[in-house]
Parts: sequence; structure tokens; C-alpha cells
Amino acid sequence: MDLDSVRKVSFSCKILGLMFRSRRNAEALLFDFKKPTAMAIHSFFVFFPFVAVWLNDKNEVIECQIVRPWIFHVKPKSEFTKLIELPFNKKYEGVITQIFKNS
Repeated sequence: MDLDSVRKVSFSCKILGLMFRSRRNAEALLFDFKKPTAMAIHSFFVFFPFVAVWLNDKNEVIECQIVRPWIFHVKPKSEFTKLIELPFNKKYEGVITQIFKNS
């Protein structure tokens, strides 16, 4: 997946992510952090599953997980600098299949 094709989120969108969006219209979101972090994410108020893909500073995938709705704490095993949230919808079906095939 080309990172240029993923919508980079602003600070306010970092707080919301995929919350309150519909599955059909949800876009893949790129969260870019200035320095490595180990913060956890949650899926409160996300009413559909999505894939979280954590990347290091070289844009290498370090981990990916399927995140189900209403999960309180999801965290990768190591620090990351970027996070992509990919909603399970028709638009990203092929990308998600490819991610899990390569991991």
C-alpha cells in the first residue's frame, strides 16, 4: 500500500480516528507521530472491525492486528512512528488480504 494514498490525519482527527464513521464510507487513516511511541489505541464508538498496521520510522510494518469494535486497549509489542487504520470495507478488501498474506 502506498502511504501517499492514505489520508494523513490532523491533530483533531488523531483523537477521533474511525470513531462515529460508517463502514461503507470510512477511509484508511494515517497517523504520523513525530517520535517513536508505544501508545495504545481503542475502538470505542467504532462500529465495525478494522486493521491496525504499525510502522517504524523506515515505513516497515512491525505489526498488524484486526481490531474489533469496543475494545479498550490495543497496542503493538514495540514502538512505532506511524499507524494506519484500515476499515474492513469493499474499498480496502484487496489491501487487507495482501497485508495478511505478506505477514
